[in-house]
Amino acid sequence: MTDTTDSSIDLVVLDMAGTTVADDGLVEEAFSAAAERLGVAPGSPEHASQLAHVRATMGESKISVFRHLFGDEERARRANSAFEEAYHDLVDGGRCAPLPGAVEAIEALRAAGRRTVLTTGFSRATQDRILAALGWQDLADLTLCPADAGRGRPYPDLVLTALLRTGADDVRRIAVCGDTSYDMLTGRRAGASVVAGVLTGAHGDAALREGGATHVLGSVGELPAVLAVADAEAARRPGAPR
Repeated sequence: MTDTTDSSIDLVVLDMAGTTVADDGLVEEAFSAAAERLGVAPGSPEHASQLAHVRATMGESKISVFRHLFGDEERARRANSAFEEAYHDLVDGGRCAPLPGAVEAIEALRAAGRRTVLTTGFSRATQDRILAALGWQDLADLTLCPADAGRGRPYPDLVLTALLRTGADDVRRIAVCGDTSYDMLTGRRAGASVVAGVLTGAHGDAALREGGATHVLGSVGELPAVLAVADAEAARRPGAPR
């Protein structure tokens, strides 16, 4: 493995759906199935309002979204279970694929000596289903879901748990990459020095920058080169290790 003594970034925390995994509308389809199960008719004003909230909060822990939408804990958990069941059916039906360049980017990051962690707002069961469908069980150094960290996005817990679990020792040497404003806010709150938004998922340039993106990329495939530049800039700063 490459020596990273002089590197500014030694831990990369990557989102899954919309960042490394093609979403293809799966979240919205699974939400609609869950909402209908709880009596919210497709095409109704209530459904439209709830779907707008789902879109605005892409990246947030799904159970947190359902708590907001359905109020009491019992209904929220029923909705979350229905969502997961519908999402699993879509994944098992072949509706799951890596985004172009994602595998190559993760392999390049690891080859450069950077620890990589895949994170999600889904449950562990759903995350494992996606990883199995893609054959990604060993692609990254670690995978994390909200239950592993305590709280999901936009809290910093997932990123800080990645730091603790991988043995990284400085939040300033972390890069966070995702497709939503919540990913950006999470990275900022965790103290990451690189918070990169990608335009392959839920949110556009303006929302990513408003969330705190330091970089907006066309795709995760651009991230290894961005971090190489960040390393070079860090090495030129006064007091940098030689």
